[in-house]
Amino acid sequence: MNKDTDIVFVRDQDAPLLPPPLMEQGLLGWFNQNILSTVNDFSSPGAAFRSVIMAVATLAILYYSVAVIWALVDFTVIEAVWSDPDGLKRTICTTEVAGGLRHDGWHGACWPLVAAKIKFLTYGAYPSEELWRVNIAGLLLIVGLVSLMFDRMPYRMLIGVLMLTVYPVLAFILLRGLGEGIGLPVVDTRDWGGVMVTLVVALTGIIASLPLGIILALGRQSEKPVIRMLSTLFIEFWRGIPLITVLFMASVALPLFLPKGVTIDNLLRALIGVTLFASAYMAEVIRGGLQAIDKGQYEAGKALGLSYWKTMRLIILPQALTYVIPGIVNTFIGLFKDTTLVAIIGLFDLLGAAQSAINDAAWSSPVQAITLYLFVAGFYFVCCLGMSRYSMRLERKLAKKDR
Repeated sequence: MNKDTDIVFVRDQDAPLLPPPLMEQGLLGWFNQNILSTVNDFSSPGAAFRSVIMAVATLAILYYSVAVIWALVDFTVIEAVWSDPDGLKRTICTTEVAGGLRHDGWHGACWPLVAAKIKFLTYGAYPSEELWRVNIAGLLLIVGLVSLMFDRMPYRMLIGVLMLTVYPVLAFILLRGLGEGIGLPVVDTRDWGGVMVTLVVALTGIIASLPLGIILALGRQSEKPVIRMLSTLFIEFWRGIPLITVLFMASVALPLFLPKGVTIDNLLRALIGVTLFASAYMAEVIRGGLQAIDKGQYEAGKALGLSYWKTMRLIILPQALTYVIPGIVNTFIGLFKDTTLVAIIGLFDLLGAAQSAINDAAWSSPVQAITLYLFVAGFYFVCCLGMSRYSMRLERKLAKKDR
């Protein structure tokens, strides 16, 4: 306001927004806030020295990370061999072209090797004329799992019940067979391999260990001493021995305790061992969720006149399982990766099939093993990442208290 004229200037529009300083936006802003900001503490010589050391260490880690990522991209994509149109096999991956002439050397990953071995890596030694059975079982599994992921899918509850009851029986009939007279020749489990065995072991362990873990967790918290003691002994026993020992015992020692003439399929032994092992860890995860429930929830169930099992089914378990979704999925992911251990008892899962393919002299090259191991690692990474992302989606859906 001007004192001489009594004129007041009033802004009737907002002032234009100015862009942030150059050092606070984009890549330079990130670098300034995360790297250079660590050297701004000069309150004391010691603090300044620590800040400089932290900045240098951060830059060194960034450099190393970028170098590793670039080397991986260079090996798997840029320098990789992608096709073998002439059927040269190992030659295509052990020679390189320079000036129009071939000379000894080696490229990056040899992806034609994976393409040539993809059937063995997927099905193992399963008969080629019967692969349609595996494909149908896999297609039904994919359709069922995808249907369960969508909340608005019609008959979603019915699909879930069928996947837990009918599908396992149907998949076993398709994969194992019933006999020549019925049109489905029996395929011995020793001919199963690759991704098929990995999924069979992982899905069986995941599906069976969850209900067993719930029962064991409830048993460990039971007021009846006998049930509590038996559940505790079971959990501590299976948690106290490594899975590799369980598989060796199931494969080697279990037949010694069976009656003469009685045998159990080697794959079935592994499935039983993996399921019992995983159920013990699952029980402890679920027990953590049960202990997180307030005592008032139990008292509310009793006040409503609900029985013990109805209280657990309608009030306690829905909340407890929601709390421990990250722990449950973490156990599932660990179990999925631990399926690679079945290779040591003669089952050709994906890793076992890859190790067998490495010994093929027709594809012998310096990158043969690295390429196959990268393929196996990529498969497990994609599957585990998918489980992790879906669990995060499930957490957000069930977090009603945050809405």
